[in-house]
Amino acid sequence: MDLKKIDAPLSTTTYNRNKVDAPTENIYEAISIISKRAEQINSEIKKELIEKLEEFATYNDSLEEIFENKEQIEVSKFYEKLPKPHALAVKEWLDGKVYHRNTEEKQD
Repeated sequence: MDLKKIDAPLSTTTYNRNKVDAPTENIYEAISIISKRAEQINSEIKKELIEKLEEFATYNDSLEEIFENKEQIEVSKFYEKLPKPHALAVKEWLDGKVYHRNTEEKQD
């Protein structure tokens, strides 16, 4: 996931309900799919953040010394400014980038 090219809104946005539930024709199913995708995005971002912070980690045995690592602070600030996972998931959903299928439908 390329986080620099994401154009999802940073703040709360009102969406047209008909556009949100158009692919499934059921608003609850659409919201369920979007929430599952938001959880996936959140775990991807968290994993990526932890990996980047580990690169700059300094380990010491002394609890009295606290080091400010400027690289870690910059990485953290970048991730704090990103759109929230639910905003990313809704954007992907409305753009038709989320694959979904109904497992209850009979397959011939």
